[in-house]
Amino acid sequence: MEESASHFLPFRAWPGLGALLVAASFFACTGVSAGQAAPGIPCAEPIPDIYDRVSPAVVSITARSINPYDPMERVSRVAGSGVIFDASGLILTNSHVVFGRQSVVVTLDDGTVLPAEPVGTDAIFDLAVLRIPTPQSGSLPAATFGSSDRLRVGEEVLAIGNPLGLEQTLTRGIVSAINRILPNAALSLNEPLIQTDTPINPGNSGGPLVNRCGEIIGITTAIMPDAQNIGFAIPIDLVKAAVPSLVEHGRIIRPWLGVQGHLVGAPLQELLRVPLTDGLLVEIVEPGSPADAVGIRGGQLDLVIGGQAMLIGGDIITAINGTAVDSPLRLAEAMRDLKVGSAVRLNVFREGRIREVECTLPERPLLPGDMPSQRPSFSSPSTSSRVDRACYRF
Repeated sequence: MEESASHFLPFRAWPGLGALLVAASFFACTGVSAGQAAPGIPCAEPIPDIYDRVSPAVVSITARSINPYDPMERVSRVAGSGVIFDASGLILTNSHVVFGRQSVVVTLDDGTVLPAEPVGTDAIFDLAVLRIPTPQSGSLPAATFGSSDRLRVGEEVLAIGNPLGLEQTLTRGIVSAINRILPNAALSLNEPLIQTDTPINPGNSGGPLVNRCGEIIGITTAIMPDAQNIGFAIPIDLVKAAVPSLVEHGRIIRPWLGVQGHLVGAPLQELLRVPLTDGLLVEIVEPGSPADAVGIRGGQLDLVIGGQAMLIGGDIITAINGTAVDSPLRLAEAMRDLKVGSAVRLNVFREGRIREVECTLPERPLLPGDMPSQRPSFSSPSTSSRVDRACYRF
């Protein structure tokens, strides 16, 4: 959460997450191992000891951007947190803290101020890797990655960061929920987040969420501003899978078809009583996308069902490369198999007939909705009468 922001935004995952995790199921990093417990044995290290060990690796980040077209507010500054995860000078933080900024400065735990160079950013996962110079003598402290796949609701966790400019602040809470998907974002922009009641405030963005072993199990990324202590962190297993690509390529490479929509099932068909078939109902076709190039049509009629907005009247994708997409599991399976540069065959239902189209998938570009300024903010359920959310986007 950057200090200059009044709300925090959901930045979420894509259907290729499974492949990404398989491709990089473990990312080695240097760090202090004290406090780690044997598998199955819970840690009970005193919290002050955890803070003393982890906080030297937590940094304060200040980023600045210049807008030459706004004479009243030419310079904007944001502040966040980060954590050193490699003694060579690599730092993890949130993309929304540093993306598109002209300058980034890191302040270490001992007060040393250093310039930081972006190594890689990903607005969808809301992750960024920075690099700072290593000291001429001694070495940088580095925190230790844990694992998030064994987290349980109720486990105690700690957040360390720089909320509201208050340096090196520790807050304490529990894991409130796991595999939490945030509202107001397409599935391809969602990731299964950790929900926590650990107090997280502006300036905490990009800081570590730590377990009682002193291991990082998440990177704090968002809060619900109208709630009381409902915060979210990116699971560290997802981070470990993403970091190698960020370091090597400066980005995460994803295929792009350019459609958004909902799955059509029997309940929807019965409710609407119009000619429909099982598959992905295309609501939006993104301009300039492969789907746009082969003539796939989106919806035209805005309909709200049970508080959920839908655009109906578009094509229905019934199969992808021969795999019927008649359930979330089958659709996820088909989406995981999509690769940049590969051809994809789509069976498309329109006006009572099925036709087959084929296109080659390019790398997904940075789209306007990926930018922090374009993302929808969280809102209280009582302040909104509808939910505008496309369930799938790829």
